[in-house]
Amino acid sequence: MAKSSSATAMASASATKKRRSRGGTLTLEEVKTLGRELLSSRAHLNHAPALLALLSPSAPLDLALEALISLQSFFVPLIPSIPSSSAAATAGDAGSDPELVFGVWLRQRFDELGAALVELSVSPHSDDAIRDVALDALMDFVKLGKDGKFQSAIYHKFLHAVIHASDSVDPLLELLGSKYFKYTDVCYFTYTSVDKIANSLGSKTTDFGKDALQNGSDGSENKCAIFIHNMYNLLAHVPVMDYQKESAFEMWSAVGLSSKREKDSSKDSSSTAYIKKKIKLKFTKAWLSFLKLPLPLDVYKEVLASIHQNVIPSMSNPAILCDFLTRSYDIGGVISVMALSGLFILMTQHGLEYPKFYEKLYALLTPAVFMAKHRSVFLQLLDTCLKSSYLPAYLAAAFAKRLSRLALSVPPAGALIIIALIHNVLRRHPSVNFLVHWEVDENDSNAGGEAGQSKKIGADPFNNDEADPAKSGAMRSSLWEIDALRHHYSPAVSRFVASLEEDLTVRAKTTEMKITDFSSGSYATVFRDEVRRRIKQVPLAFYRTTPTSLFQGSDFPGWTFGDQSNSTVDTTVEGNETIETVGASDITPPKRLRVEA
Repeated sequence: MAKSSSATAMASASATKKRRSRGGTLTLEEVKTLGRELLSSRAHLNHAPALLALLSPSAPLDLALEALISLQSFFVPLIPSIPSSSAAATAGDAGSDPELVFGVWLRQRFDELGAALVELSVSPHSDDAIRDVALDALMDFVKLGKDGKFQSAIYHKFLHAVIHASDSVDPLLELLGSKYFKYTDVCYFTYTSVDKIANSLGSKTTDFGKDALQNGSDGSENKCAIFIHNMYNLLAHVPVMDYQKESAFEMWSAVGLSSKREKDSSKDSSSTAYIKKKIKLKFTKAWLSFLKLPLPLDVYKEVLASIHQNVIPSMSNPAILCDFLTRSYDIGGVISVMALSGLFILMTQHGLEYPKFYEKLYALLTPAVFMAKHRSVFLQLLDTCLKSSYLPAYLAAAFAKRLSRLALSVPPAGALIIIALIHNVLRRHPSVNFLVHWEVDENDSNAGGEAGQSKKIGADPFNNDEADPAKSGAMRSSLWEIDALRHHYSPAVSRFVASLEEDLTVRAKTTEMKITDFSSGSYATVFRDEVRRRIKQVPLAFYRTTPTSLFQGSDFPGWTFGDQSNSTVDTTVEGNETIETVGASDITPPKRLRVEA
């Protein structure tokens, strides 16, 4: 019987070759006929390779869709009987039983179908329609495993191809996120695969390669940077899990989070608490493995910008990120500004101790901060960090003085934020209100020694270049820069300075200013506010009496101006000079114009 089946299959294969030889390629009707014959009997099994050959991004769309639908209908009922790769290899070595041979053949064709589906999904040359159908077919095969378990091996191969794609995979990730990332088990196995791929990618990266990756100087390292970009985009498309809800999680497979190797011996494996715990563990492992990679600068910034919202709340132990965040905070510049959000959460909510936190924060106060992209979040955190009543007076004075010095060089929107910050600092810490008006004793100014020199009239003892706030000399200085802002060229700034004239030591009479109202300011917002502002009285240049000439006599002493329509000009020559005498009228005296000959 096996021989007759083999003979029938050979006949079917020869018939397929004849169809191709007639026209070179199959027509749509011929592809439909191959699909119907494949589904009807085992005698037409060799139609499967012909249909698999049509699953290519370069194949005609209608033929590829028809072949894909036929192959999916053929393999879905056979998935429970398809042997594993290891079992197929063992059966291939033994290879005498026809059923074992058929199982090996089926395994090989199924692997070819899976590879073709991955290529159709990942390739940028695939049409949107075939990509959508290919992804659905692939996820159906992931779902319909033995005993309803999630086929993590197939899904891992798919994600491996997504991450290692050299072209953009954004359309595929959008499709994957909208359709399948709403299922908890899909997210779970996504984190599992990302953890494995990140560890594999990190082991291939040498110390030299890490430096080259940061600089982007080598071609192979640029490929590695592309892989890291794809991995980050994949993680960014996975939605943040809501761990507060008590309802059941939606699963794609029948079993849920159980993989093929796990025995579901736990009684509460389907409980919400159990699922939350496992998801958090996989989420933590995936992100830690990813953060160990040599991240390109743009990815590094994007991670720091969102880590306090999308990563820290979902981790099983957020304190594990302390090394990454403190190392980022120590870099300086924009990286430190962006790392402040995550580091602040670890300090306030998870007990992280960072002894030199305020010294680093003090060093970040530069004019560049007020023009950075993420200045809004940084300035709000700065205001929060200076809110503690346990802050030493010298630190409060140093920050107030450093900010007031910056107000002289930042844009008008930055000056408004600085005034609001100083207002809050002086109100929260009454012990530094002496900075508003510092009186110098004449006896101290005439005294000798270093102490006398520090209070010399006209000299500011504050050292703006000092990195240590304790040694900056802010406690011996004053906020004279705020008085200079009264004459600022921007009317909004000069008006806003008046808020510091109130007695801020009496908290009942004043309120704190909301930094959020100023933190996102710019030249555009300042201009828009000035345009919208209603002005009661507009200053104009006007004359109380109607002018008779363009200029008045007081503007140019010795000269007179009047109506010269009826004037006469007499020209006389004296030596080498020509003198013109203009007679305007009987009232206006003549004016002599001296013109060089």
